[in-house]
Amino acid sequence: MSSVNKVILVGNLGGDPEVRHLESGSAVAQFRLATNETYKDKSGNRVERTEWHNIVAWRGLAEVAEKYMRKGQSVYVEGKIRTRQYQDKDNQTRYVTEIVADEITMLGGGRGAEGAANGQAQAAPAAAQPAATPEQKTFRQQPEMDELPF
Repeated sequence: MSSVNKVILVGNLGGDPEVRHLESGSAVAQFRLATNETYKDKSGNRVERTEWHNIVAWRGLAEVAEKYMRKGQSVYVEGKIRTRQYQDKDNQTRYVTEIVADEITMLGGGRGAEGAANGQAQAAPAAAQPAATPEQKTFRQQPEMDELPF
C-alpha cells in the first residue's frame, strides 16, 4: 500500500521570507506561517490558538516568495511534511519539522497583499504558473528530473 504526505495550510505570514542562494544557483526561501483556530473551553470561554509552521520553498517558488510575499499576507500553502536533523553549535542533535511547499497561492487581504492585488505577480519566472483570478496568484514547483518516481 502506498502512503500520502500532504499538507494544506491557509494562514498569515509571520515575517518576510528569508531567501538564500546556494552555490549551485538554486534559491531557497524560508518563512513562518501562522494558522489560527478558535474554540470554547470547558467554562464556555472563547479561546484562540495560533500554530506556527516553518515553510521552505525551493527554486522558482523561492524567487516568487522573495519578490511578492510580505509579512501579514494571507497565503495558501500546499506541500509535504519533512523532519530533518542538524548539529547545533554545542554539537547537540536538533530536529526541525518543516513544510516543503509544492504550491503557494497568495490570497487577498492581509497587510502584505498589496503587491499581489495590484497584479505585480504576473511577471513570475518560468518555473511558476499564475492562476487566472487577479487577486489570487498560484505558483507551483516544477518537478526536477531527479525527482521523477521512475
